Order: sequence, then structure tokens, then C-alpha cells
Amino acid sequence: MNTRVTVRGNLVDLHQQTIYPADVAIEEQRIVEIRPTGTAIDPAQPFILPGFIDAHVHIESSMLIPSEFARLAVVHGTVGTVSDPHEIANVCGLDGVEFMIANGNKVPFKFHFGAPSCVPATTFETAGAVIGPKDIEDLLQRTEILYLTEMMNFPGVLSGDADVLRKIAAAKKAGKPVDGHAPGLRGVAAKNYIDAGISTDHECFTAEEALDKLGFGMKILIREGSAAKNFDALVSLLHDHADNMMFCSDDKHPDSLVEGHINQLCARAVAAGVDVFNVLKAACLNPVRHYSLKVGLLRQGDFADLILVRDLVGFEVLQTYVNGQLVAENGTTRIGSVAATPVNQFGIVKKSAGDFRVEARGEESLAIIEALDGQLITNKVAGTPLFREGAWQPDAAQDLLKIVVVNRYSDAPVAKAFIKNIGLKRGAIASSVAHDSHNIVAVGVDDESLCMAVNAVIENKGGISCVDGENVSILPLPVGGLMSMEDGYRVAELYAGLDAAAKKLGSPLSAPYMTLSFMALLVIPHLKLSDLGLFDGDRFAFVEA
Repeated sequence: MNTRVTVRGNLVDLHQQTIYPADVAIEEQRIVEIRPTGTAIDPAQPFILPGFIDAHVHIESSMLIPSEFARLAVVHGTVGTVSDPHEIANVCGLDGVEFMIANGNKVPFKFHFGAPSCVPATTFETAGAVIGPKDIEDLLQRTEILYLTEMMNFPGVLSGDADVLRKIAAAKKAGKPVDGHAPGLRGVAAKNYIDAGISTDHECFTAEEALDKLGFGMKILIREGSAAKNFDALVSLLHDHADNMMFCSDDKHPDSLVEGHINQLCARAVAAGVDVFNVLKAACLNPVRHYSLKVGLLRQGDFADLILVRDLVGFEVLQTYVNGQLVAENGTTRIGSVAATPVNQFGIVKKSAGDFRVEARGEESLAIIEALDGQLITNKVAGTPLFREGAWQPDAAQDLLKIVVVNRYSDAPVAKAFIKNIGLKRGAIASSVAHDSHNIVAVGVDDESLCMAVNAVIENKGGISCVDGENVSILPLPVGGLMSMEDGYRVAELYAGLDAAAKKLGSPLSAPYMTLSFMALLVIPHLKLSDLGLFDGDRFAFVEA
């Protein structure tokens, strides 16, 4: 016997750009009838919208497996994601992709995974796997793989690298879009990149860059994550370019996911004076159309993927439905946790403090990484750390700390450099979430603390750690060294505790661990550190520390 559910409220029709009271009838996962009940908005009724879509997110960065991510996201009205499994793929290869798909399928939520285009991301670091052109061709034949994920190797696109072009050609042949990643690319170079078949970019950090790419036919994603925050720079473009823009988080840590998701961007955009229909195009409509998602858009016959919000100002979510199933109500998830068997790859022994020593011949100026709060890019600056007993030492007084990257796949020498703006006054922090190859990255004020923080991660085969004197705190991440299998709200609580501990050590960053996780991301300028050495992202070459 079929159960008929009726949802009542002010229906927001994005196709006709009208709002009117209506009853929405749901049977067998779909909307079977939309019956208007008036012509004027009823202020006593909530508003019925299509569900929100995060148009580009690495689920792994939430430190939650997909099923737990879904439990938290639906509370905020998110019904689906365009998910790049790039992180787990760099650790575990195709097995990692399979884990994400299988686990996501266990809950009522619409994950849409892509074929990871850049595994490894570069040849200048040690990754856990290689996904070649033939693997990409095979993945793109699968119905659950909807696109080729962000083509970070934009130099390879522009230079005509054979493997890169073969991957793009495979997506074109399969009739599936190709995501982009081209921070700072402008003019003829941007046009050539787009003309190669790249359809989106989420890396714009100025309106001028975004307008340049929009003019060449690219769709632009407004990114607001836990580290990279480009909303304020790009939101005004929604006035004139709403048909070609979407919202995304890219990377969102668990504590911020508890607070909100795409609903927050809708509220901020409306507060900035953007027309609500333009806002909802970016939040709901455009991702579904661009990626051909199997997500309903609030029409008769569509899947019943819809939400009820209190108003079109604050976008407080009252109910979330996925395929007609009520999955969240009044701030509480109705999705249960599911069991998972972890995949991982960790193959090293514990380190000693001597492994972190930086030998030196005398005082001189060094290339220093300058971290920027709220950005993935870094600056390259010059500085002189302390010189003592034949070695360079961190100098907390001038905020010149030691940064290290430890190969997690096999025992190898530790890569070492110095960094500004992390701000620790004592202790160290470490993480096996270190884009893109996810070796262990750590920053500290002394070698002993660095060693303790790194060894805590090694002992747990992944995690984020904080060392303050003899006290070591860690959040274990047994799935690929990236994700926990615990309850998402508990993980958020534990992560928030570590975040607070890092700030107590002196870090002024809004998200110290998120910023740390990008200090080994070589495809983002300007200066980063891989397990093989200090890397100049502008020249795409190693530099001397």
C-alpha cells in the first residue's frame, strides 16, 4: 500500500520565479501533485524549496565518512553533493573511491562522485596510488561516476600533456563534464584551459578573475569552506551572472558542518542584496542542471528532494526530504549511523627528535612559507630563523616556526622548512590530512614537540594531534588517515577541542588544522612543502630551503 505524504507551505518555483501557497503530494519517492491553495504568500506558512546542493566538496575534509557527512548535512537542507574523492584516492587508489561510493549508498542522501583526475596530484611528492588514463576511462563508464574531477594540472592542460588530454577526452566521450582548478589563471591562458573542455572553476579569489573566466564560458563556483573563503569577493557577481554560478564548500571541517552549510551562504547572499531567485539558482538549480544530477527540482514527477525553511531571509531549515523520506526535522537528523570497514595505507615507524634537525653552515636568509588565514595560497618571503649549535631552530618570538612533512607510505628522510603566521608560542600540531598526497604535516616550536605530534599520528595510523609539553591530544582518523567512523557530532566535538588547543598554543588562525592541511598542496601557489622538499608553485620546481 502506497503512503501519500502532503507537504504544505509557500512553494518557491524557481522555473517560473513565483511564490505561492501550495500542497505538495508525495508518493513512491516522487512529487505526484502540486496543488495551489492561494495566490498570495501566507506569512504563517514555511517556504518549500528544492534541496540545497554543495557543488564541489571533498567529503574527506569533514573527517567524516560519507554516511556521517550526510547525517549532519541534511539538518541544514543539503540533499546532495558533487563529491570529488580525490583525497582518499591519493591514499588508497580505486579502493578508496569504491569505499566512498559504497558507504554513501547506505544512507538516504544523494552523493555524486567523480573520477579523480589527478592521482597523484604532482610528481613532486609521494602519494599512495596512481590512477591513470585507462582507470579514468573505466570509471567514467560507470553510471555512478558523473564527471571528471578538478583538473588541477592546468600546466599539463596548457602544455598538451598526453595523459591529461586523454583523461579529458574520456570525459567528453562519456558526455560528462570536466571540473577545473586554475587559481589565478587569466587571459589567453585561461581561455586555452577552458577551450580544452574545462567547465567550472572554484578557485577564483577575485571578482576580476571570475569575470575573466565567465567571459570565456566557464561556470564559477563561489567557495566558502573552513579555510578558503571567497564568498565576499564573488557574491556580487550573482546579480548579473546567476545562471552560471554555484555555491560550494570545497573543504569543510566537522565543527563548521555542525553549524551550517549551503543554507548559510543563501542567508548571506540575500543579506548582501542579491535577489532570492538568483541565490537559489546557485544553491539548488544550477548544480543539478550542469551535472545532470538525479535530484528533484520541485516539479510534478520529480524526485521529492525538498526542504521547508522558516523564511527566505535566515533560511532556517525546518524539514528535509530526500526521495520523499523525512531525513531531518527541527535541527535533528533522522539518518542513523552505519557500520564501515576502514581502508588505509600507512607504512612507517616512529621518528626521533634528531630526524627533525635542520643542519646549517651559518646565518643566512631563507625562503619562508607565509600562511594566509582563509586562503589556500601562501606567500614566499625571506627570513632568518635562530642559528644555534650548527642548526636552524624555530624562533617563536618572530613567528618563524619549523614545518615538516613526513612520508607516510615508506620510511624516508623528513622534509623540513620554516613558516610564518601559524603563530604557535609553544608545542606542535600535526595532521595526516595534508593535501594532496596526505603525508604527515606538522608545525612546531621545537623538535621534541614536533616528534611527539608526528609519532602520535603514526601510532594511530592517521589523525590530527596537538602537543603542549608532555600532553598529547589526538583525533584518530583510521579511514585513509583522513576520516573517522565515529558519530559525526562526536567527531565535531573532538575536532573543536583540538582546534581550541591549537589556538591556546598561540595560533591566531581561524582554522589552524585546515590551514596546516594545505601547506603541502603544491598545485596552489606560491611556496609549499612536500615530503620531497620546498616547492615553488609559480615555477613548478623545488627550491633550496
